[in-house]
Amino acid sequence: MPVAIITGASKGLGRALAEALAARGWDLVLDARGAAALKAAEEAVTGRGGRVAALPGDVTDAGHRAELVAAARGLGGVDLLVSNASALGAEPLVRLGELPLAGLRRALEVNVVATLGLVQEALPLLRESAAGTVIAVSSDAGSEAYETWGGYGASKAALDQLAAVLGVEKPGLRVWAVDPGDMATDLYSAAVPGDDDPRPAPESVVPAFLRLLDERPASGRYGAPALVEGR
Repeated sequence: MPVAIITGASKGLGRALAEALAARGWDLVLDARGAAALKAAEEAVTGRGGRVAALPGDVTDAGHRAELVAAARGLGGVDLLVSNASALGAEPLVRLGELPLAGLRRALEVNVVATLGLVQEALPLLRESAAGTVIAVSSDAGSEAYETWGGYGASKAALDQLAAVLGVEKPGLRVWAVDPGDMATDLYSAAVPGDDDPRPAPESVVPAFLRLLDERPASGRYGAPALVEGR
């Protein structure tokens, strides 16, 4: 069975994608900082198909990243790496003039530096896979200017560029930056508390990720809503 590492897998999009891949028979290595939420996700995913290893920890910790890859190696390798763990930089979001620089550093460390670190750790196994794939979960905040989203958006713009260059440097892999679009997640609630406008559930965009895995288009940046609509 193919093996995937998914970071930020305890809730939201990460958990929804884990459940969908498990139903397809994938073996999974799941990561999140919250041990209790990750345990609940592990229990929900286990039994749907493949084997599951859930390792709580912080992706900014090099030792934790090595543990994730070692767990995947124990399951047979790494066919897919999904970088979904994210940090906002401030909760709730604030304008750039008020953004704590420590918060910006945290967003860059989680969203960009840790992503590259995990890719570097997994590269030998990804290259051994016949379908080695990296998915970087992006955001329209990385390509559009929204008030208060500057720090988070800057980190996602950097992530997009990292994914684009990796796709050029590693033509044997598929590297996709995927903008999932608006979703009802805890991350959004923390970013903009009190915004009760209806948003799609994370499960609604999972078909976009599955379509990418099925069709394997060229490395690049993709929008999940367009993929779900068949565009």
